[in-house]
Amino acid sequence: MSKLRVGVLYGSRSVEHEVSVITGLQVVNGLNSDRYDVVPLYLTKEGEWLTGDALRNLNTYQGPAENRRGLPRATLLPVPNGGTLQLAERARFNPFGQPAKLAIDVAFPCFHGTFGEDGTIQGLLELANIPYVGSGVLASAVGMDKITMKAVFRSSGLPVLDCQVVRRDEWKASPAAVVERLERTIGYPAFVKPANLGSSVGISKAIDEATLRSALEVAASYDRRVLVEPSLEGAIDINCSILGFEDDIQASVCEQPISWETFLSYEDKYIRGGKSQGMKGLSRKIPAPIGDDATRKIQDLAKQAFLAIDAAGVARIDFLLTSDQQIFVNEINTLPGSLAFYLWEATNLPFPKLLDRLIDIALTRHQARKQITYSFDSVLLQKTLEGAGKARRR
Repeated sequence: MSKLRVGVLYGSRSVEHEVSVITGLQVVNGLNSDRYDVVPLYLTKEGEWLTGDALRNLNTYQGPAENRRGLPRATLLPVPNGGTLQLAERARFNPFGQPAKLAIDVAFPCFHGTFGEDGTIQGLLELANIPYVGSGVLASAVGMDKITMKAVFRSSGLPVLDCQVVRRDEWKASPAAVVERLERTIGYPAFVKPANLGSSVGISKAIDEATLRSALEVAASYDRRVLVEPSLEGAIDINCSILGFEDDIQASVCEQPISWETFLSYEDKYIRGGKSQGMKGLSRKIPAPIGDDATRKIQDLAKQAFLAIDAAGVARIDFLLTSDQQIFVNEINTLPGSLAFYLWEATNLPFPKLLDRLIDIALTRHQARKQITYSFDSVLLQKTLEGAGKARRR
């Protein structure tokens, strides 16, 4: 049987660029070479697409962009052309001056943050009619935007914290009024978050007016919309991953991330314990020591959250658990760091098998999309032309 050619996409124009590189290389190195031909596709911070075997080495990403000048450049056109990428390095690949072509059977996005996790790359892949791993355009966009995500969860009956939304223009125009509203409705302590972003980037805890103003300034520099919600003092973080598509989904074991900070910072998540390990380098308790009843409730809520936004592939849903056993859905990550593989290893699904399952789901989703009717023949244009002709004759 011929191998599937898998294009692994990672990097991109995001503050989570380096995290995406780690996840991408984990996938590139984790895919079974007996089943797949792997094509690394690195999107630089400037948005350029590069490929080549040198991308398998982490050192390739260090230093200035000139260090990657010799890598072949690739382009994916937004047309259904069988998953074919154009390679721009003409002299190297084709002596007659025509761009060489590189076809992929399935795309494996490994982006975190903007221009990748937010539905943008998913839209491009759908225009190109390429099967791809993970959630679709809608679920990716909703999962990325914390404000919209909360609204969808709330409408689905899921327990979420109350929040306030602050627009950047509102904050710049009337800071005193914004502070007064937040103190009245949310109070202290509070968390201030950019609507879009992950990896704790731009998130601050406000304990008084001065720190609230500072937090709003930081968050507003990363997004034009800011989410403010109360801090549940004494609550613990509990995470659970979901794998599957539609009614064929399963929940992983739960984990309790451990940090000496009030919340998990970027460094806590990706650097402490060894950056090359990705999210596995974080100190955590697996399974979470929360008892069977709380575990079952969180796993059930995780499935509901996954289905509420029509997610697919693998996602990680983060919860807050209070001392009196109240559970709140904090957020869903439709492309979690390191694909949350450490939770699936603890659920007896090794990383290579997780990757196999994700590719199988991608192909299943693609087949489901092919059953949708996208064209409808009508006489609308003919009627419009006839109407225009009659108008001219009058």
